[in-house]
Amino acid sequence: METLTDKILTSTIRQRPADSYKGTYGRVTLIGGNRNFGGAILMASAAAVYAGAGLVTTITDASNQGSLHARLPEAMFADIADVSQTQALVQGTDVVVIGPGLGTDEAALQVLTDVLRTVTPNQTLVIDGSAITLVAKHQLALPQAHLIFTPHQMEWQRLSGIAIAEQTPTANRQAVDRLHATVVVKSHRTEIYTATQTYVNPLGTPAQATGGMGDTLAGMIGGFTAQFTPQEQAVCAAVYTHSAIAEELAQTQYVVLPSQIAADLPRFMKAHEGTQA
Repeated sequence: METLTDKILTSTIRQRPADSYKGTYGRVTLIGGNRNFGGAILMASAAAVYAGAGLVTTITDASNQGSLHARLPEAMFADIADVSQTQALVQGTDVVVIGPGLGTDEAALQVLTDVLRTVTPNQTLVIDGSAITLVAKHQLALPQAHLIFTPHQMEWQRLSGIAIAEQTPTANRQAVDRLHATVVVKSHRTEIYTATQTYVNPLGTPAQATGGMGDTLAGMIGGFTAQFTPQEQAVCAAVYTHSAIAEELAQTQYVVLPSQIAADLPRFMKAHEGTQA
């Protein structure tokens, strides 16, 4: 297991060339946020925008439209109830993030099933939160795509069948290999399992123990993978950045809010950018 260091930042976050435009930095489509959990998809969307994704579309319950436009005018809105529009938007994006605030009812299951059928092998699909629970509960068939799961330890137990107390690197690796995916197992020392390597994030603070932290990380992973290559390096950099910002804020704060991490991304990324590729 390799321990991440700040070298992952300058080797991943690149200086933007002068001839950049919004299409240079990828399209990210985020799906989730039912009537009760709209905040989750708003936080994930903000993280994708502030991480630098070129174009961000949020597919969510219509009740969240006003909040999205008020809090994040940079993101485009689509109604999650419009099946044909959702399909078209998924087909036209680079990265799909599904799960934050999605819920686990029949409507959520239908949305997830449709997305799993629509994504293609050249796209990245980040499966987070309740979408992980739905995949595990219903044994949903996974598509051929660049798959990234972002479970906390209980969600990983549901998906892998490995009890939390038995989630050793060896056991986790066997489950990851069966999934053919990158898996970010979130804990106080988050572990990242790629196709060929296992990493541990040495950073993190108990000040992060608040709702929405995982939603923000999922959005960051979406934003980073839309822009930076190779993909496994982009995932690692997003995880490290998430905790590094939190540790900085925790020096003077008892609790760190997920929205604060997202808001600090442009400053932090500029401070740790490498040279142009």
